[in-house]
Amino acid sequence: MDLAEIWRVMRRRWYVLLPGLLLTAALVAGVYVLVPVEYRSQSTVTLLNSKKATVAFDGNPFLSTQASLTGMADGLARNLNSDDSRADLKARGVTGEYEAKIADNAQGPFMWLSVTGTDPAAVLKSDQVFTAYAEKRLQEFQVQQSVTPEAMIRMATIVPPQKPEAQTKTRLQYLIMAGALGFVLSLVATFFVEARRRRSDNPGRHRPAPAESAGSDGAPDAAGSGASGSRTARAAAGASP
Repeated sequence: MDLAEIWRVMRRRWYVLLPGLLLTAALVAGVYVLVPVEYRSQSTVTLLNSKKATVAFDGNPFLSTQASLTGMADGLARNLNSDDSRADLKARGVTGEYEAKIADNAQGPFMWLSVTGTDPAAVLKSDQVFTAYAEKRLQEFQVQQSVTPEAMIRMATIVPPQKPEAQTKTRLQYLIMAGALGFVLSLVATFFVEARRRRSDNPGRHRPAPAESAGSDGAPDAAGSGASGSRTARAAAGASP
């Protein structure tokens, strides 16, 4: 079936295709309403060496970086993503989904702290609370290990919580899936009706060929029987001496 034939079928069965397309449009509109736009805010922080460790660098923490700081950043991120931290952050008013992770392609102890939700104002506030909470947890870890204040690892905010940006990728994917599914089902229904109508318009097309003609009572035709008998008699006479 070529494109021209497909177009002819669609024009001929428009009364099936049109309702399907209308239902598809309604489905896409429903997805557009039911799937809200998500917003995301992100901050970037880094871990700094202790004051005691930066004495040799005139107190400049950015000149004293160690591999152990990256390991500490990884451990802090895992703790922030734990169930206990989630419950604690929820009690502090953090809404939506949040994530702490080592920054992609980071060449040091850099962390991304992000919050995702449907309310831009709540997302920004939650990211601010989340960033402050991360610094608090870092201090608590070291207090539990009886680390002196001069030897404690510190945290600095490189990029503060940013203005939430709309994340439309997921919503767009759902819209495309709904539109494609509705259009395909509409075409399937259209060609199904076309196939059914063609079979009903040609009822004898698939019937078996009629059997050998017979008399009204089901017996072979008399003339045919007589001719066959005559041929048999002549053959017998010629065979006799």
